[in-house]
Amino acid sequence: MGARRQLPGSRWFWWLRNAPLRIGILTGIYLSCVFLSWLLVANRLPQLEPFASIRNLAAGVVTVILLLIPVLRFRHEPLRMFVSGLTAWTILTFTYLVAEMRFSLLESRMGALHMYILGAVTYGFVAVFHWVFLMCAEARHRHIEQIEQAAASVARPRPH
Repeated sequence: MGARRQLPGSRWFWWLRNAPLRIGILTGIYLSCVFLSWLLVANRLPQLEPFASIRNLAAGVVTVILLLIPVLRFRHEPLRMFVSGLTAWTILTFTYLVAEMRFSLLESRMGALHMYILGAVTYGFVAVFHWVFLMCAEARHRHIEQIEQAAASVARPRPH
């Protein structure tokens, strides 16, 4: 059996094999689309101004749901969760940086660096919190297992 032939140019798609990177890039693209849509609707459709609070609420809910994709996908692997979330947030930050060039008042609200730090700290906190939670759950599981083994060995009659 010969070696597997690879198609020319298939090296460009190496990132598809790395799940945290793949999920992070796709989530970042989704977040960027929601952000740009939110920004364009808010600034280019003045007839929807009476519905600004509903628009902002809807966009915020969609954004939070998308931000949960890496958290839920890698709920048992905090490091991969952090890498995926940080990749998504980096893409969103670059989109924000590009949008700052077109919408000058956006920078007065929050700079791109501040936005990046906000996302990095948030995903870092979630990953560390989840890691500690998993450690506590594992310790509890082992403790209960030890108690059950001790009870089973006491209940079992010993041959003399």
